[in-house]
Amino acid sequence: MKHALVIGGTGMLAEASVWLSQNGFRVSVIGRNSTKMKRLIEKDPEGLNPVPVDYRNTEKLAEQLSQIQQKNGPIELVLAWIHSDGPGVIPCLIDSLPQDSEWKLFHVNGSSSNLEEIKAHLSVPAHVRYHQIQLGFHLEDGTSRWLTHDEISAGAINAMREEKAQYIVGTLSPWEKRP
Repeated sequence: MKHALVIGGTGMLAEASVWLSQNGFRVSVIGRNSTKMKRLIEKDPEGLNPVPVDYRNTEKLAEQLSQIQQKNGPIELVLAWIHSDGPGVIPCLIDSLPQDSEWKLFHVNGSSSNLEEIKAHLSVPAHVRYHQIQLGFHLEDGTSRWLTHDEISAGAINAMREEKAQYIVGTLSPWEKRP
């Protein structure tokens, strides 16, 4: 069975975590809220594996990545919502995940993120297929609102299906109409 890792998989990416488990992946999920984690794991206790670690502590993250790969095999796909206070997470993933085989990284970013700048500051080796997902907003009836968790998960699922280098969920324009 293929192995996926979802960082931030108990909140806005919860349905994407479940979708991965229903589509042939054993899914290791990193999330900070134990109540949300329990609720998520109950949806698919066989396919979802909780990983109790604060991803900002990259030493502990690396230990957990080693342990879950020993248990569930090499990680082939990562879906990651990483806040700005975790700048060492992607380098930790690159160092801790397979070096001898290709894997995919779907990096979720906020609406005001500069994707080109983020990519320019990362050193992504050739065996990592790096994709960026940018979260926008939704326009309806002349007003705007932020995306719901379900819309974010659906967008992340579409991004993983399409495998484009950059994928926008919702819209980013007109920027002055954002909520």
